[in-house]
Amino acid sequence: MPVHQSEALILRTYKLGEADRIVVFLTKDRGKKRGVAKGARRARSRFTGALEPLTRADVAYYERELRDLVRINYVEPLRSPLSAIDDVTSDIALGHVGYFAELIDEWAPEAHADERLYRLGASVVEALSGRAPVDRLARYFEYWLLRLQGVYPSVTACAACAGPLEKGAVMAPREHVYVCRGCAPAAGGTSISAEALRFLREAAAAAPDRLAPLALSAPAGRELETAHRRLINVHLEKELKSARVLREMSQGSHGSEASRVRR
Repeated sequence: MPVHQSEALILRTYKLGEADRIVVFLTKDRGKKRGVAKGARRARSRFTGALEPLTRADVAYYERELRDLVRINYVEPLRSPLSAIDDVTSDIALGHVGYFAELIDEWAPEAHADERLYRLGASVVEALSGRAPVDRLARYFEYWLLRLQGVYPSVTACAACAGPLEKGAVMAPREHVYVCRGCAPAAGGTSISAEALRFLREAAAAAPDRLAPLALSAPAGRELETAHRRLINVHLEKELKSARVLREMSQGSHGSEASRVRR
């Protein structure tokens, strides 16, 4: 059996039998793999603490021809975003870790190397570990993921008239491009402010660990979140489970804040 060793991102795991786990991981040089980590569910497993979502690690595995699952020999963690999560930010940060991992898993092709996608994921791990603002990081990550897939619309020119989007834009109800206010339908659609578009233009030239200075108010962030979820859902043809979890967390947080204000 050929043995491969690669830097990889752990994406998710599943229970297998009484003691094992199936691990989905994205390698830097050989694409996405699925493998069996023998004994990973045991209390004294050598995999303990190494299989959390978005852990960047050195992974060694055996691969047999015509077998869908590889056999994982070892996982040596290099970096984990969970090390930077504290009690104050735990729920929302953990939710985003799962969200980023699920997005990569959905878009990464099986056994086909995509170094750009791997670099994006690894850079997000570093940014999370450095306590980058997770709301801006999420919009950055969605933008770049969709852009790498070639499906993100222009943020500079109207898709209808090619005019500049200096005063904001609208994503029409059944369209997935940005149009200027003059070309927008009379009703409906997702409004995108000039501030939100400016953030995307600046994000195009910024590293994920350098997002703090970029301006993005909460309302502008929600505009981008809505537009990005529409784009993601239409291209994946489904809503991600982790996205629903984050939405429920956000609604619960807003409800708690409103309750505190009333008191």
